[in-house]
Amino acid sequence: MILPYLSILAATILWASSFIALKTAFTVYDPMVVIFGRMIIALIFILLFFKPLRNFRFRKKDVKFFLFLGFCEPCLYFVFEAIALQNTSASQAGMVTATLPLIVAIPAWLFLKEEMNARKIIGFALAVAGVVLLSIGSDVTENAPNPLFGNFMEFMAMVAASGYIITMRHLSTNYSSLFVTFFQAFIGSVFFLPLLALPTTTLPTSFELTPVLAVIYLGIFVTFGAYGSYNYAISKIPASQATAFINLIPVFTLIMGVLILGDQLTLMQGVAVVIVFLGIYVSQMKSKSKQL
Repeated sequence: MILPYLSILAATILWASSFIALKTAFTVYDPMVVIFGRMIIALIFILLFFKPLRNFRFRKKDVKFFLFLGFCEPCLYFVFEAIALQNTSASQAGMVTATLPLIVAIPAWLFLKEEMNARKIIGFALAVAGVVLLSIGSDVTENAPNPLFGNFMEFMAMVAASGYIITMRHLSTNYSSLFVTFFQAFIGSVFFLPLLALPTTTLPTSFELTPVLAVIYLGIFVTFGAYGSYNYAISKIPASQATAFINLIPVFTLIMGVLILGDQLTLMQGVAVVIVFLGIYVSQMKSKSKQL
């Protein structure tokens, strides 16, 4: 049963690349335009090539779960992430994603009755402390004009993502990963469309190839590809295993951020990165010992 693990690995690589693509697109186009663009491109792509509504049965009792999933991600998640990437670097935002597995552990304990112990709590505290230190130790640069605020917004995006993951795990027993991905693209398009009319939103006045290609990439490869792969994986393997792979996102993002965007980390931020990964390691030790 290697396919779910290959799918989730692909999702983490694509999600890591999304920070780079978003930063690239945001240099020219308004964040709300970029987010709506990726949603509508993903929606059109799915409708054209996969027709997910064929022979589909929708249970009324699941409406509230779908609405909550969509509200968490893509709606709240992308609002927070758009704000985050306007204020912090792609590398730092990627590092904050390392807290997601630990954030997911809390609702998993409350609603899925998964075990919560002192080791997980200590690991969570260490990871959060590392993110705080990462933010405090950040220098104001062109790529990170307000890193403290930006990293906090990315942390809030992770809180929203935890709601999506727990709800997806519940819905995956009755719905295909393709349909859930379609629904996310649909509700994201509906949610972000009216935001284009806000006076604070700047509509495009020119066509620039690289940012446009970045939006197309986000729509097809990230919104459809990454979410489709992750939704498939989480329907096949436990949520705790699926979220553990999220730890790879900051590694991939750091590499891409340095190589592509020229991001740099200070010495204090380097220490913060070590603390974040230490927190993750501590939180995962429990599950490993349980398997022995």
